[in-house]
Amino acid sequence: MVTIIAAGEVLQLWPERAVFWPRRGTLFVADVHFGKAAAFRSAGIPVPEGGLADDLQRLSQLIAATDAARVVFLGDVLHARRGRTSAVVAGVAAWRAQYSHRQFLIVKGNHDKQAGNPPTEWEMNCADEPFIDPPFAFRHTPAKSTAHYVLAGHVHPAIRLRGRAGLREKLACFVVGSKSMILPAFGSFTGTTAIRPGPDDGIYAIAGNTLIRLTGPHAKGE
Repeated sequence: MVTIIAAGEVLQLWPERAVFWPRRGTLFVADVHFGKAAAFRSAGIPVPEGGLADDLQRLSQLIAATDAARVVFLGDVLHARRGRTSAVVAGVAAWRAQYSHRQFLIVKGNHDKQAGNPPTEWEMNCADEPFIDPPFAFRHTPAKSTAHYVLAGHVHPAIRLRGRAGLREKLACFVVGSKSMILPAFGSFTGTTAIRPGPDDGIYAIAGNTLIRLTGPHAKGE
């Protein structure tokens, strides 16, 4: 876990692809894409089982580690209408029931708008972007803001690394700028997009259970 300062607030970056805001007890994840595998299978595309359960288990571990009182999804919770199968709905509902004393908020992304609001039994409130909780603006689509520091997803950012003997690797990453941060996609069944960092961006690449700071002045400690 890496601690940074953004807009005067302490934020923790977790290699499990999440951000925690200790002062407000808030855990952020982006692009979980629940039901994506189910949507693919309904379209006749064979994909492995188990992704949803693994993602929910990883999220449970983060909630336990941080004792988060609130979980904020920065868009694309549901992948598609076809993914709203009875198994997906029931699986997430059973998981959510374990956390009845915690708040869940969805900042709607482009996939959420197409898939519709989450099932009522998930007990997750929805809001359009930006959702303002000073000094932050919670968004799905990245944007610059002069009034608030932006936390967003959507991009599924990754960084390309090159080593000796032509070795190449693409790692999911956090992109930490002076006015905004882009979180990596949380869902295990999601792709990544290689990005070109800006001059003031700090890149925190995820290598297994480790975060590697490649550029940028924003780290406070590891």
